[in-house]
Amino acid sequence: MELCADWFAVVADDDVRRHGLADDPRAEQFDWRPIDVPGHWENSDGFAGSSGPLMYRHRFHAPPPADGRRRWLTLDGVMYQADVWLDGAYLGDPEGYFGPHSFDITALSQLGDEHVLAVEVTCSPQSHNGRRNLTGALQPDLDAPNPGGLWRPVVVYDTGPVRIDRLRVLCRDADDRRAHLRLLARVDSDRQRTVTVRTSVTGAADAGDERDFTVAAGVNEIEWTLDITDPQLWWPRTLGEQALATVAVEVLVDGQCSDRRERRTGLRQVDWDNWVCSVNGERLFLKGATIDPRPTALGDPAAPDAAINTATTLGLDALRFAGYIADRRWYAAADEAGLVVLQDFPLQGGHARSVRAQAVEQARAAVDHLAHHPCVVMWSAHNNPVPTASSTGDRRRLAVTAGRQLPSWNKTVLDRWVKRALEDADPTRLTIAHSGVVAHLPQLDGTDGHLSYGWSYGAIDDLGRRARRQPRSVRFVSEFGAASAGNATERRALTAVGGPGAELLAQHFDPARFTTDAEWRNATQAYQAELLRRQIETLRKLKFQPTGGFSFATLFDTAPIGFGVVDNDGAPKAAFESVRAACAPLIVVAEPLPTAPVPGRLVRVDVHAVNAERAPVEGVTLEAVLTWPAGSRRWQFGGVLPADEVVLIGRVQFDVPALTYGDELALTLTLTTPTGALTPLATNRYVTCARS
Repeated sequence: MELCADWFAVVADDDVRRHGLADDPRAEQFDWRPIDVPGHWENSDGFAGSSGPLMYRHRFHAPPPADGRRRWLTLDGVMYQADVWLDGAYLGDPEGYFGPHSFDITALSQLGDEHVLAVEVTCSPQSHNGRRNLTGALQPDLDAPNPGGLWRPVVVYDTGPVRIDRLRVLCRDADDRRAHLRLLARVDSDRQRTVTVRTSVTGAADAGDERDFTVAAGVNEIEWTLDITDPQLWWPRTLGEQALATVAVEVLVDGQCSDRRERRTGLRQVDWDNWVCSVNGERLFLKGATIDPRPTALGDPAAPDAAINTATTLGLDALRFAGYIADRRWYAAADEAGLVVLQDFPLQGGHARSVRAQAVEQARAAVDHLAHHPCVVMWSAHNNPVPTASSTGDRRRLAVTAGRQLPSWNKTVLDRWVKRALEDADPTRLTIAHSGVVAHLPQLDGTDGHLSYGWSYGAIDDLGRRARRQPRSVRFVSEFGAASAGNATERRALTAVGGPGAELLAQHFDPARFTTDAEWRNATQAYQAELLRRQIETLRKLKFQPTGGFSFATLFDTAPIGFGVVDNDGAPKAAFESVRAACAPLIVVAEPLPTAPVPGRLVRVDVHAVNAERAPVEGVTLEAVLTWPAGSRRWQFGGVLPADEVVLIGRVQFDVPALTYGDELALTLTLTTPTGALTPLATNRYVTCARS
């Protein structure tokens, strides 16, 4: 039975806690207002802008459970902490927003048919440092909208004497002959007894297992394995089909089903070698994008489908949930579409020492919650545990650099505890202690890169220069990009409503320099498009040597100004087409032209072709044309593009012609085959302007 209607709420205080928990006439004196469950209180009339805590209250009718049956109350999603009462009796204090919290209400349910459920929900605002809520990117700062509420359904249901509280399904390894599943269940028994656990797998493979376990009264953890012969494998979208299987686990007591759980999974094996991901033995260069959360719309049922469609249209292989765990619909949609997921645990910024035990417990719960999804290929324990460099001055940059190199409680202690918890619970995936941490003492290793060249610091092409100096730092670049204005955004939005990157956008594109809003918007979008195109091309050119992939920021805007290639109204920005072209299976890429070409100076430009297809392309011809106002020059090269490789296809060498200030020097590349097809295999164009 889902309790989804007729909920009421009031701001909680001591009087509400004293009289509002049960069927007390004095409870009617409070200003109870309707509130949506599931939902966030920010979206309900009367509670928008509130920081809580709120007392939720609901009346429901339920006859007592039958003899031998047990009754349970499950809060499927609480943002972020709660205290729960049924008919005035205290049930518990769940913490953690992404997983369910259940309570045994059998004894209370036997006292009558009419019940009052009261839930006090707290989601205190969080600053960047000293955070106590494990909500990550859902609470980026004190001024963010509060995501508090019962954001997923509240359910009452009955089971037999033994209930399955959690079920973890891991695919330990898989090939075309055999797959091995590792299963762990946490079961709650009314007393010591022997139970039979029956496991079946249907869909992509058919297998079964039945075995007995002795369990004690209360919570028990039981673990077992299952071998599957001749499995149908799950593949990422560019490598094969997305075969999915349903794993059903039943607990039998005296031959009768006491409880049952199902998990839909995919049989596949994931391996990482120096940040190169392989699925079922096939290397995959990951082209991905970050999904920024909409904190007060976590349960939006339409959001996953829209994002999946956008990602596949752009030619992406991966999604990154940076600093939060999304609604479970996202992972089911990614499973079906064959997109892989880079998953962060919801730690972001600096956290207080008191969160360690809760973080370890929630890390295990995260594995229970998501491990059966084949799309999830990596865990990161902490997103950005140290501040990022920005335009705040040399002193700030020095502090950031020191913070990255020196030990800290978050980076050195907390992150290792959470990493260990994730690894112990899920040894089948790569787990890193933190994302965006550069090489530091003593290992001098680092993790993935958050590199804001051309935005927070440096120039667009500095990413390529860093790759030549420090190849290890671009093994996997999981955050880069530039902010831009949405298609209908006015210049006043920089100060009126803002959004991610608004402060730096004002520095790059001072609105006072532009005559109209359209001119300003177009300039911001054109720069974002150029930055993403050139940096994606740079990383693709470094495919597997050393780069294993990337995830740019971001797919969608959540404000009028942001890093998305789709604005917050759902309209594509200029960067959308640039990203789609840069992520095409076959691209042709040149070294950047000099930013200030000097007449008479010798320029050498290497041209590479990147073939992501699993088959070679024979007999290709590259035509390179250099043009300037007074003339042009042409080169032609030919060759074969091997499967899944990057090839140096030719070198364009020329002396810079005579140019006057503002003259364009353009290099146009066209890749064709001798088949006579009207459409080229790939094209590209690079432009620079004379500065003197």
